[in-house]
Amino acid sequence: MPDRAKELLRHLIVKGFTEKSGYTRPQRKGPDTHIPPQDRAFHGDYLLGQLASISRDMLSAIQIQEKAGIKLDRGITIEFESFPAIGEAFDDLTFGKSGIELLNVRHAAGRTYASVFVPDGKLAYFVKKIDLYRQHKTDKNGKPGDNQKLIDTIENITLASINALWTDAVEAFPTETEPAFWWEAWLPTRGNRDRTIKGFKELASYSGLRTSASTISFPERSVLLIQADLTQMKGALPVLSVIAELRRAKDTADFFVELPAHEERPWVDDLARRTSYAESSDETPRICVVDTGINRGHPLLAGSIDAADLFSINPSWGKEDHDGHGTSIAGLSLYGDLTEPLSNTEPVLLSHRLESSKLLPKDDSNTGDEHLHADLMMQAVYGPEISYPHRKRVFELAVSAKDYRDRGRPSAWSAVLDQLASRSGDDDSVDDERRLFIVAAGNVDSIDAWKRYPQSNDEEGIHDPGQSWNALTVGACTDKVTIAGDRSSEYTAMAPAGDISPFSTTSSTWKDQWPLKPDVVMEGGNVGQDSFGPISLDSLGLLSINYKPSDRLLTTVNATSAASALAARMAAQIMAQYPELRPETIRGIIVHTARWTDAMKSRYGINDGSNKGDYSNLIRHCGFGVPSLQNALWSLTNSVTMVVEDSLTPFSRSQGSSPRMNEARYHALPWPKEILSSLGPADAEMRVTLSYYIEPNPSSRGRSKYSYESHGLRFDVQQPTETFDHFKGRVNSQSRKDGQTYTSDSESQESWIVGKNNRHRGSIHSDIWRGSAVELATCNAIAVYPTGGWWQKRQVLGKYESEARYSLIVTIETPKNDIDLYTPIETLVKTVVPISISQQ
Repeated sequence: MPDRAKELLRHLIVKGFTEKSGYTRPQRKGPDTHIPPQDRAFHGDYLLGQLASISRDMLSAIQIQEKAGIKLDRGITIEFESFPAIGEAFDDLTFGKSGIELLNVRHAAGRTYASVFVPDGKLAYFVKKIDLYRQHKTDKNGKPGDNQKLIDTIENITLASINALWTDAVEAFPTETEPAFWWEAWLPTRGNRDRTIKGFKELASYSGLRTSASTISFPERSVLLIQADLTQMKGALPVLSVIAELRRAKDTADFFVELPAHEERPWVDDLARRTSYAESSDETPRICVVDTGINRGHPLLAGSIDAADLFSINPSWGKEDHDGHGTSIAGLSLYGDLTEPLSNTEPVLLSHRLESSKLLPKDDSNTGDEHLHADLMMQAVYGPEISYPHRKRVFELAVSAKDYRDRGRPSAWSAVLDQLASRSGDDDSVDDERRLFIVAAGNVDSIDAWKRYPQSNDEEGIHDPGQSWNALTVGACTDKVTIAGDRSSEYTAMAPAGDISPFSTTSSTWKDQWPLKPDVVMEGGNVGQDSFGPISLDSLGLLSINYKPSDRLLTTVNATSAASALAARMAAQIMAQYPELRPETIRGIIVHTARWTDAMKSRYGINDGSNKGDYSNLIRHCGFGVPSLQNALWSLTNSVTMVVEDSLTPFSRSQGSSPRMNEARYHALPWPKEILSSLGPADAEMRVTLSYYIEPNPSSRGRSKYSYESHGLRFDVQQPTETFDHFKGRVNSQSRKDGQTYTSDSESQESWIVGKNNRHRGSIHSDIWRGSAVELATCNAIAVYPTGGWWQKRQVLGKYESEARYSLIVTIETPKNDIDLYTPIETLVKTVVPISISQQ
């Protein structure tokens, strides 16, 4: 393994690998994973020997279970371990009506592990399969019936240890010395959910372990809590044989907000002592919270915001927070969900600071004329900038209108955000730096609506100004499903873990010409429910800072306001790590690192047969998924992110003619061709994100998108079967040669999951290419080219020769963690004279 294999490496900023060109507008599935054949006699005998050893363990376990009074579901859990680098391991692990059950599948160090419950007497099922394998068995028609694909996949069969049931993060696994804590026990339903839960609780009590009163139900799993240390849990496993998965239960805000006020202080003081605050200088990024103000007297805030950093658009309101919303958003923007840092003893190093621009005297929608909203927003932005013009900022807006009547159409408020972001309304001689806005999508906040979850997410659209093209619009998902406190036995969580939050609004009813929103989703909390209906519970919210510290130090917050605060925190952390990057790039990186959870994909029907329309629908509900801070900050040797910041002039005008398309850019990225080629059919992935700001034309509200946006940009990528000349001709009519046939757009999009027709909406476009490493080896050329907009169509406005900036973010990765893609790319980037396309 290369020396750098486990390092966190800085993303590579790529400059100079570009070709300019005049411009006129004018998929294939990788091969199956190879499973190396084994010597059938030797391999079969080896596995049969392992099953014989497990058979003895089975007898011992059954005796223990009989003593415990177990009458149903007697058996043990065994673990299958695959040979390395077999992507489709255990796809053929089926059991018919044997009663054998697959509990979980894990991936680690290039191998696949499957945990399987085997009822008493059913080990013979696997013995028979291996015997057929050893005999090269065929059916009466001569077709193979020897289970070769499955058996050649298995390297070992062993009795499952507690690690085989652990599906949480590896670093969360308990130590031998850790005191008892709450585990999440994920149980199969076994055809009778209530019976299985009741039996599990009885056996836990027999083992001397305490369980929670409440249970969370999923279609194929029930989840409850069990309290034990590692030694106790190991000892109880022969009796608790029904467990499918174990995870560490998450601490909830409920613990802290139910503390008496005087008991909060030690927790808060301890965190304050462990926190190192960022230096108060212009180089330190700020999150400017545009809200109801911030009360900086709280012990967790005082070190990150000076009195001079408080602003208000109306002096009569004062600068302090009389409502509480702004202060709670500030706490999340600084620390994230306080449940985590309060629950551990690790030092906290903050890389950003806060500002406050008071937009409202109370947490409410802006009332009155919408043009007033726009004007107030401008005041809220200009106030801090006039006082501190050279600071790097992220503007965080968790305030929105209560209605969603625009349904994607730009409003004055959203257009002002677009204008402020692009600085198209500013004097460019003052400062040409763009602005970054993080905006909450708006909330589904009525009990009646929650009753219709998840249909309610479709019914209520993203609220104004969340339709802004240039802002990063944040919806809400949730992992908060554990209900603590006195109500734990009364309520269950409404949304499953990893799913869209009941609070989140979507763009599912918007017309196709409007942007795909939200852009990403982050934790926004959950809703509890019982037989009478839904209810907001503290343990399903995020823990933050109370605006009246003399009364209480801590409070809870939820919904897309909380989610947008977490996104703003991520943006500031990226900005601190990469201060040279543009705001458009920061926005692009957040989207670029987002991934959909299994729950989201299941909710919206995403599977191997999904088409590009299915993915478009998923994005309209969940954005591009949940962003990853680690992936936003770092590359790995086998997952390399390259960032290109460039510009082009989309349109030009000759004397006596109308403006027309002007130019394109071709980026021949530095590429580890030899290494990728050597990997052959191994899986590989490339993600491409193009982020830019448009200049809005709000006077054209309700018309074509081209009337609203100043210009559009698109990207396309050289396909594995294309030469560079053919690629240029496919995307650019000026590069076409007579008599040459060019691949159609539809053919070139087969390997992309979103596709050109869906990804190119709004002003941030992201897509994922999947194929083999050898195919990816020749996909290093990316074209960026313009489409129409009012700069071109509204000639009278004189903007047709304006320059358009853009950020191109590309990640290539392979699941093989012993491959170093980073070093050869880094070497090329550092080349004194960058390699041109014609030299590659």
